[in-house]
Amino acid sequence: MKKIVCLALCTGMLFQSALALPEMGALNAKSAALYAAGGQELYSYQADEPLQPASVTKIMTMLLAMEALERGDVTLDTMITGSEYACSMGGTQIWLEPGEQLSLDEMLKAIAVGSANDCAVAVAEHLAGTEAAFVERMNQRASELGCTNTQFINANGLDGMGQKTITTAHDLALISCELLRHPKILEYTGIWMDSIRGGKFALANTNKMLKSYQGLTGLKTGYISEAGFCISASAEREGLGLVAVVMAAPTKEARMADATALLNYGFANFTAYTPPSDALAPVPVTLGKADFVQPVMEGGETLVIEKAKAAELETRLDLPETLAAPVEAGQKIGELTVLSGGETVLTVPLTAAESVEAKGLRDLFSSFWSELLGSPE
Repeated sequence: MKKIVCLALCTGMLFQSALALPEMGALNAKSAALYAAGGQELYSYQADEPLQPASVTKIMTMLLAMEALERGDVTLDTMITGSEYACSMGGTQIWLEPGEQLSLDEMLKAIAVGSANDCAVAVAEHLAGTEAAFVERMNQRASELGCTNTQFINANGLDGMGQKTITTAHDLALISCELLRHPKILEYTGIWMDSIRGGKFALANTNKMLKSYQGLTGLKTGYISEAGFCISASAEREGLGLVAVVMAAPTKEARMADATALLNYGFANFTAYTPPSDALAPVPVTLGKADFVQPVMEGGETLVIEKAKAAELETRLDLPETLAAPVEAGQKIGELTVLSGGETVLTVPLTAAESVEAKGLRDLFSSFWSELLGSPE
């Protein structure tokens, strides 16, 4: 069933649009979803059905690694040691030896390109102490992103002892969109062939769409017999970024065909739209340590609009004349409405780009005396 809405849990957007888009056509997979990279849901097919993601699980492992990099907890040169447990994973791997060390850079390459189960666990252990602790972080982060039907059991997507990672196409799309907020990851997911260990171990990307689909940037494939063939595929053309998630396709060929159909549908029917640069003027703040706060669109600077409605777009702002301090970063302060021919296409929350603390008594006293003793004109 077609679903043309904007994601409320992740971006808070409301998509109000007539369902005038052409039909997608039949898919092979049990479940699928198409999202704009900023978080707008453009199409879904049984996207809330709980299924196994196999190695697409690693998009969350990579997300937590990229967030750790941005916090400065690790660098790409940080050496990661393979434990006996990590080296025992089996499945797709680079055959880490217990005690062997590789840089985080090489570990990420092995995970993104070669889908290395052993490296995924080694990185998890380094970042959280144990894989179990890392899995807690995975599930907590999934919850923060609005994933309501996801339960990770490990860092790589393999079945456990009587346990299985369960998620949905909807949830995987949310995680994928969040991962794309870290563009550095595309330097790994977009690799076709490379090597590690000083050129001694070759890697070939499991995502064969990199060679067959124009604009593809990643992200991750997955397969185990219980899960079928899965993929979260990201692509960009003419400023429009998309994520296509396919779960439980019967064959590799069907997985690729479905992902291709989803992306083609997105590029054929939607376009990127950036409101005028002067639309979001700073809002004055009263009694704050800063005089203004900058409003930003929740979900990013670019919106995704149906091509059929993109010819006569206008925007309307609903912002207060002033805000009273304190203001928290991410706090909703207004709305931006996009209209086409007088019809509301979508309404996007506007949030504060930064926090503004309220002035304390000392600040107020200092401001008072500055005003009182200021030089006369």
